[in-house]
Amino acid sequence: MLDSSVIDLSRYRLDKASEMLTTAQRDMDAEDYASANNRAYYCIFHAMRAVLALDGEDYKKHSAVIARFTLNYLKTEILPRDYGKLISNASLIRNRSDYEDFYICSIEDTQRLIEGAKDFYNAISDYLNKRYTE
Repeated sequence: MLDSSVIDLSRYRLDKASEMLTTAQRDMDAEDYASANNRAYYCIFHAMRAVLALDGEDYKKHSAVIARFTLNYLKTEILPRDYGKLISNASLIRNRSDYEDFYICSIEDTQRLIEGAKDFYNAISDYLNKRYTE
């Protein structure tokens, strides 16, 4: 059985992922696509951190979170490997939306990113709910 403080941290991070997903959809509806991309990415990021919390792992760099999550959960096929493409794409779009002058992500790509974030969040939520009760 997992320690209750570890579960609490994981749930906190999953709640944060949920908040980011809600904000991403709100920003999309408001036609603020750069912010929607940012929030969709952070949904995915906090969901990954929620999983890693159960392993007692955390990292300061986003690239380290992504690398460890990929190694521990995607390459081992605990979670579908296809999420690797979503994570990479979300990171790239978020960085370009946040930092590149004149970068414009298409509305369709933003919508796909949000849909991917929803799917990822739901998969992570299901996975964590099983882990919490083991």
